[in-house]
Amino acid sequence: MQEDLTLQEGVPLQEGTAPQEGTALRSLRDRPFELLAELERRGRALTGAAGADAAQAGEWVGVALKMAGELYLVAREEAREVLGVPAPLTRVPGARSWILGLANVHGQLLPIIDLRAYLGTGATPSTRTARVVVVNHREIPAGLLVDEVLGFRRFADAEFTAEVPPTIVNCARYVAGSFRRAGEQWPVLSLRALVEDSAFLEASA
Repeated sequence: MQEDLTLQEGVPLQEGTAPQEGTALRSLRDRPFELLAELERRGRALTGAAGADAAQAGEWVGVALKMAGELYLVAREEAREVLGVPAPLTRVPGARSWILGLANVHGQLLPIIDLRAYLGTGATPSTRTARVVVVNHREIPAGLLVDEVLGFRRFADAEFTAEVPPTIVNCARYVAGSFRRAGEQWPVLSLRALVEDSAFLEASA
């Protein structure tokens, strides 16, 4: 199986990546999700067509993130893009404390949610690694602030288990199983279940 791809600021991550191939990585430095997609595309190209076909069979791809020191996965199709923390944010009077405000993203207003605060694990620290994961949902716009986004992770279907591991963050109701590899267990956070939960939709304090 091809190695996982991780996101390091401004640094090509896949060994052997040809810097002239396809979209210039430097031009994607301010678009982290597009950078991840480009790195994954190049990684697959390096394995050759046969290897790529084999890798795609029985494989799950997710985006790895960190909250409160714990590692989580979200399905790639549930994440539209990854952003730096937008500024400025427009506060919403009367909104719950975990709603940080509204950001203008691509000309549209996007509610920015502190995911840790919503889950009752304290506010997400303001650090240079903090990122906003934009949920890919047709009806509910939401940007989720997390401690860090680590990049794409790929797992074989055989590595999946329906078991919900214990976590520091109180998110078991949104965990759709987990993946196990090399002694580590990665909970899969369902963004769809999260944003469709009535508790999440109750924005007023």
